[in-house]
Amino acid sequence: MTAALFLAFVALIAITAGLMAARYLSRGIATGILIGLPAWLVYVGLLAYFGVVRNTTLRPPGIVYVLLPVFVFVLVYVVRSEAGARAAFAIPLWALLAMQVYRVGVEMFLHQLWKESLVPRMVTFEGANLDILIGATAPLIAWLATRGDRGLRLAFLWNLLGLLSLANVATRSALTSPGPLRILHSDLPNLAIGMFPYTYIPGFLAPLAVVLHVLAIRSLRFTKQIASGRPRFMTA
Repeated sequence: MTAALFLAFVALIAITAGLMAARYLSRGIATGILIGLPAWLVYVGLLAYFGVVRNTTLRPPGIVYVLLPVFVFVLVYVVRSEAGARAAFAIPLWALLAMQVYRVGVEMFLHQLWKESLVPRMVTFEGANLDILIGATAPLIAWLATRGDRGLRLAFLWNLLGLLSLANVATRSALTSPGPLRILHSDLPNLAIGMFPYTYIPGFLAPLAVVLHVLAIRSLRFTKQIASGRPRFMTA
């Protein structure tokens, strides 16, 4: 039952992201996302389903085949590319911020997985994971960001805290997973990270949160530049 509900949740978030891209982005960028996102989800799903991700005897470990492409995509496309800049400029800031509310759902699933002995307590909101607070405050921050300069400064700080929260959870998840990286010996090993469909947490849900934070920060920078009369990004 948990797996089926989780798959439905992933589908809902993916559809929402696709609709956001189709609504606000140019046809070329939106088409790339609408084709690339389903292809990526199939790729991650197949790696998890056939046991590649949980295979700790591979060199490099199976999880690398998920995380390395994510890292390259975020760094090259979202952080540095002109297409990433255009996406940050085109999507309303409030939408980028409010979308992060889905992290509450992720945390609820992690809590359930702990009850099912698939993740350690420390990666849940009952342990050292504060990510649920980021998700719960997302609608408020989205509203405050529309209320003036103070709200924008608060949104910037909130995005930095959100990235730090993700880094905290990602580190603890990696260091409690089976294999050579397991340095933290918690109550339970992080088995879910390599299991279908829960590999979508590091393979889609967590990277999506990073993408939204980075786009929001770029959007806030554009807003500041425009307010100062020195915009460095011009639409075509």
